[in-house]
Amino acid sequence: MSRGVVGLIAGMALGFAAHFGGFGAFLLVLGLGVVGLVAGRLMEGDLEPSDFIRRRDNQQRIRDERRRARRDWQQ
Repeated sequence: MSRGVVGLIAGMALGFAAHFGGFGAFLLVLGLGVVGLVAGRLMEGDLEPSDFIRRRDNQQRIRDERRRARRDWQQ
């Protein structure tokens, strides 16, 4: 199934949810769709759980130390 067909089906589902259930149903269908998309990508191997976790590298630590030093200097 092409991505265009999948997008069409998702759009129709969101449209029906919005029409018959209101804005709350629209948000519920949208949220569950995103959860399903992420779960499917994880199962296919397109995403890794580590993609969602930000690791602190040395550059980030250096920037944090510089910010702390500037704050201490300004007080």
